[in-house]
Amino acid sequence: MQRALWMAGLASLVLTACSGGEDAAIDEIAADPEPAAEQDTGTVVAETQSAAESGTLEWALAGDWRGENGARDEFRHPSETLAFFEIEPSNTVIEIWPGGGWYAEILAPWLNANGGTYIAAHFPADSESEFRRRSRASFEDRFTGSDLFGDVVIRDWGPENRGLGAPGSADAVLTFRNVHNWMRGGFTERAFSDFYAVLRPGGVLGVVEHRLPDTREQDPLAGSGYVQEAYVVAIAREAGFELVGSSEINANPADTADHPNGVWTLPPSRSGWEAEGFDSTPYEAIGESDRMTLLFRKPETDPVPAEDEG
Repeated sequence: MQRALWMAGLASLVLTACSGGEDAAIDEIAADPEPAAEQDTGTVVAETQSAAESGTLEWALAGDWRGENGARDEFRHPSETLAFFEIEPSNTVIEIWPGGGWYAEILAPWLNANGGTYIAAHFPADSESEFRRRSRASFEDRFTGSDLFGDVVIRDWGPENRGLGAPGSADAVLTFRNVHNWMRGGFTERAFSDFYAVLRPGGVLGVVEHRLPDTREQDPLAGSGYVQEAYVVAIAREAGFELVGSSEINANPADTADHPNGVWTLPPSRSGWEAEGFDSTPYEAIGESDRMTLLFRKPETDPVPAEDEG
C-alpha cells in the first residue's frame, strides 16, 4: 500500500527514458563498468597486507589482487559498508549484478578463507546484449578456477531469469548501484521479490544506490541514474522486508545530482568528458556520487495476511 501511494504521486510525471542508442551502449553506461585492476600496487598496499592477519576483511581489502581498485575505497567505504550490512565471513552471500567484480575482489577471498560462500547473480550468459555477454565472460575468467577466490558460484539472473537459488538458502543479498537499472527495465518489484524468496528468515538485504534528493521529482525510469530513498524503502517493504536502518557511510554532500549526463558524468564513468570544451574540473572535485546505504531484514516469521488476522 505504501508503495502504491508513492507511485500514485508519480502518475503526473513525464516518463523520461535513458538517452537513445543501442542497448549495448546504454548497458555500458548503466552497469557502472569497473576498470581492470592493475597489479602494481606499490609499497603502501604491500605493507598493509603483510600487517593484516590472513583471512580477515582487512587482509582482503589490502590484497594486491585488487590493484588500483583499492584507491576507490575512499568513496565506497567497503569495510564500513559490509559491517553495516552485518556480513559475517562464514555467510552465504549473493551479490546481484556484480559487474566487473569490484566488491567480488573483497568478498570472494574473505568468504572463501572463512568457510563462507560467494554467489554472483550475473547477467545471463546468453544475453541478447553483447555488452552483458562480454561482462559475464570477463567475470568468469577473473573469478573462477582460483584458489584465492574459491568456488565462486555464478548464476544467471535478469528480466528473463527468475529466482536466485533454493528458497531460504542465503544469509545475505547485496546490491551496489543497480536499482536504477531495474527501474528502467521494468522489473524492480520482481527483483525484490526474488531477493526475499532466496533469503533465510532473518537474512539481510543490503542496498547501495545513487540518491536523488527527496525534494526532486523522480523519473520512474531513473534515466539520470538517481533514485529517491523513499522509493527503495517502499518497494522493499512491499516485498515483505523490514527496514533495519539507513547509513550516511556513502553520502557525498557535494553531489547535486543534476549533471548533464546523469550520474555517469561523475567518476568513475566520466561520461562526456571527452567532448570539446567540456570542463571536467567541477565533476572531478565532486568525486563519486551521493549514495544511500540501506539495510533490510526478512522477518523471522512471515507476516500474517490481513484476512487471517483476528
